Amino acid sequence: MSIPLSALKAKKYRTVSEIAGPLLMVKGVDDAAYNELVKVEAGTGGVRTGVVLESAEGYAVVQVFEGTSGLDVDKTAVTFLGETLKVPVSMDMLGRIFDGKGQPIDGGPPIIPEEERDVYGSPINPSAREYPKEFIQTGISVIDGMNTLSRGQKLPLFTEAGLPHNTIAAQIARQATIPGKEEEFAIVFAAIGITAEEAMFFRNEFIRTGAIERLVTFLNLAENPAIERVITPHVALTTAEYLAYEYDMHVLVIMTDMLNYGEALREISAARAEVPGRRGYPGYLYTSLAQIYERCGRIHGRKGSITLIPVVTMPGGDITHPVVDLTGYITEGQLILSRELHRKGIYPPMNPLPSLSRLMKEATRYTRKDHQQLSDQLYYCYSEAVDLRSLVAVIGEEALTERDRAYLAFGDAFERRFINQGVYENRDLDTTLEIAWNLLGEYIPESEWKRLDPGVIKAYCPRYREKKSP
Repeated sequence: MSIPLSALKAKKYRTVSEIAGPLLMVKGVDDAAYNELVKVEAGTGGVRTGVVLESAEGYAVVQVFEGTSGLDVDKTAVTFLGETLKVPVSMDMLGRIFDGKGQPIDGGPPIIPEEERDVYGSPINPSAREYPKEFIQTGISVIDGMNTLSRGQKLPLFTEAGLPHNTIAAQIARQATIPGKEEEFAIVFAAIGITAEEAMFFRNEFIRTGAIERLVTFLNLAENPAIERVITPHVALTTAEYLAYEYDMHVLVIMTDMLNYGEALREISAARAEVPGRRGYPGYLYTSLAQIYERCGRIHGRKGSITLIPVVTMPGGDITHPVVDLTGYITEGQLILSRELHRKGIYPPMNPLPSLSRLMKEATRYTRKDHQQLSDQLYYCYSEAVDLRSLVAVIGEEALTERDRAYLAFGDAFERRFINQGVYENRDLDTTLEIAWNLLGEYIPESEWKRLDPGVIKAYCPRYREKKSP
């Protein structure tokens, strides 16, 4: 984030009338613009940065990035710079770690920008959008096999406190790739409102495994001002847009945790004394989330693409929480972590039954012919097993038929062998589908494979491939 060198449009005021939390009320201002960049000079020395949150005839409300601690109403000078907030971008950002405002924090040299871009970007014309398609491999079977990620898709990960969502996010960042093609691929990783311990985990993990070389990492700590948490997703997406549309790269953006973004919006809204909406969140929460999520996608005539995986914590497991609920409305599916699977020691504890990738059919057109049908069959068999577990709790296992017992055994094996995998186990799609075929062949009679075409069975089932081989 940078302050423009030119101050031709700058106007200085010493008319601060009120300081409330991170906000300044400046009177006598007639032509301030929304999101205009502001320089705040304390009477004791030092310069801080802020943006205009609200402007009307005769006043402006300014949010200060570094907070208002130590500022005095009588001695504070506010300069309106006549420019919006900009972030310097460059290919040299790959392999670097930044704070939530885009300043390097890895001990390396400052970034020499190739360009400075408005942090809020430009809206994508809906008519210019291209439908998300093609496959991004995460190396995690339950995602690649049953909730496949398409290039240009927005697929959130819904989690709860205490579940290993940070570990999963780091694993996806390490492993995600475009299989079988020599195409430029990068990952923008934005951590929002995390603890110092979590920041250290991400930093060490990416450096130790070498994944840092293709990552641009933004780490915003919980101790940083709320406005920085609001800015961090926009800084990350501005960087992603530059890589995707200037260098034709396919960019995967991972954001954790968007609940902290929502909490920051609520904190700022309360400081502005706005009328609260649902559960105290501002009425513009939906708009703010949409302005972030809808910056992802594909554009006609552009080779690059931006794919998004936002991590959202469900407080108390409440999927109707405003940030979670609205994220579900805007995005194209959801990956849901299960506390029950976590208690069983399954990693990743991702439940495929309530999870959904609405664009999976587009992705599977570019993978294997058996992929979609095999996923449908796995979904049916596992849902049967889960239903039978509830039945066993009522009538006991002795009353089950042989078919029921087969599905129960399949359910347990499916969790242990398909969903469960190592933190550093990177499965390609062929391995994932091979595990699925072996599970079906071992536990479920072929007469029950009603979601698989006979031609697909004969072409891809291992038992038929073995018969064909000499």
